[in-house]
Amino acid sequence: MKKAFLLISAVMGISALQAQIKEGTIAYERKINNHRNMPNEQMRAMMPEFRISKHLLIFSDSISVYRMIPENEAPDPFAGGAGAGGGIRMSFSIGGSDGGDLYKNFTQSKSILSSELAGKSYLVVDSITQQPWKLTNETKQILGYTCLKATRKISIQAAPMRMMVIGGPGGNTTRDTSRPQPREIELVAWYAQDIASPVGPENYGQLPGVILELDTDNGATVYKALEFKKQVDQKQLKEPKKGKTVTAAEFSKMRMELMQQQMQNGGIRIGG
Repeated sequence: MKKAFLLISAVMGISALQAQIKEGTIAYERKINNHRNMPNEQMRAMMPEFRISKHLLIFSDSISVYRMIPENEAPDPFAGGAGAGGGIRMSFSIGGSDGGDLYKNFTQSKSILSSELAGKSYLVVDSITQQPWKLTNETKQILGYTCLKATRKISIQAAPMRMMVIGGPGGNTTRDTSRPQPREIELVAWYAQDIASPVGPENYGQLPGVILELDTDNGATVYKALEFKKQVDQKQLKEPKKGKTVTAAEFSKMRMELMQQQMQNGGIRIGG
């Protein structure tokens, strides 16, 4: 009887492994709250509260590519049932990315961001490091999959901002330069163990399943999976080759120098 029980358990374990999904394509919506960390009332009045964009995550069990869907190709998330096979039109356009395509090879623990800066193409090479998530038993349903909750805290440094306000009291021009201090924020991820790949939107991942929903800093930026398809175009998983290879530190330094140049030339101008 004991042998029979062990045999049944082994068969059930193999069946569960075979049932796991290891590749696919996910359409995400990213929603950024523009007003959250913007103390200036005049700036808030000139900007919409939320910036919404659509993104694709194409992945296998060891490779992934994350990219933005250009606005003129972005699907209407309310046209049909998300996850039901209709309503979301998958697009594999290379152009129009928000910061460039992000390629990851988990076998080699390597990531490559193909991006542009000051009109030049770069390949930003970095390593994939373990992310210290705290796993919980809390669950919820997303696109028909049972997802588990994971949390972790990270420290972020906001970019410095320089602002020129024209037309203040008496027609004066005022300048405001702010350098926010680093602060700790919480990430809340919901991942599906049945989709066995350590991927997620942007640089988030390293969980025992694909992240289908992610909340950063209590609603400051929220990623939600709109649709998941089990099909994947393998041609989209090729390593990018176009551009000058630099490290993440080198690219960050170049970007910061460019931002400083732009701020010296006037920063953000708001007319009164």
